[in-house]
Amino acid sequence: METLLASSSVRLRAILPRSCSRRVPTVRKRTLRHTPPPRRRNMSASADAAAVTAGVPAPSPPGSGGDNPPGGDVVVQYVVLRRDLIDSWPLGSVVTQGCHASVAAVWNYRHHPDVLAYCSDHNLDSMHKVTLEVKGETQLRNLSDKLKTGGIDHKLWVEQPEDFPTCLATRPYPKSQVGSFFKKLKLCK
Repeated sequence: METLLASSSVRLRAILPRSCSRRVPTVRKRTLRHTPPPRRRNMSASADAAAVTAGVPAPSPPGSGGDNPPGGDVVVQYVVLRRDLIDSWPLGSVVTQGCHASVAAVWNYRHHPDVLAYCSDHNLDSMHKVTLEVKGETQLRNLSDKLKTGGIDHKLWVEQPEDFPTCLATRPYPKSQVGSFFKKLKLCK
């Protein structure tokens, strides 16, 4: 005897011996759904008013650069790719290398105030990245050495198991602090 068990969310087929005359209980599947709370983007008007009357400046609206350092200096992350790989590898593979370096640099320096500002709720939809290129491995290693000498935090991404550098990314910095290291490089196109 073949019995079909059905509920609104699960269908089970049970094969029972013909001599079994018991009723088979219905099986239900519980679906748990976790919905994260919505992110707060702005304070309410009453909270803004309360902050102003308390002498506390209201937060900047998202995308306004409110988490940038004083003086309006934008926080930017530089990603540098190798041109020789761009020309010889599939585009997706090269993009993936840049993503690896970018995420690794942010993670390695995740407690730095500039990284916290760069990844804050107010800046999340307006992050600044500059993607540049160098000719090949030698130029990438030279740039990494130059950044180390200059005290610039960065991640040189070394592809494994091949063990060769594919790109590098700085941690997010105010542009005025690191822009001079990248002036001679071309934008990646």
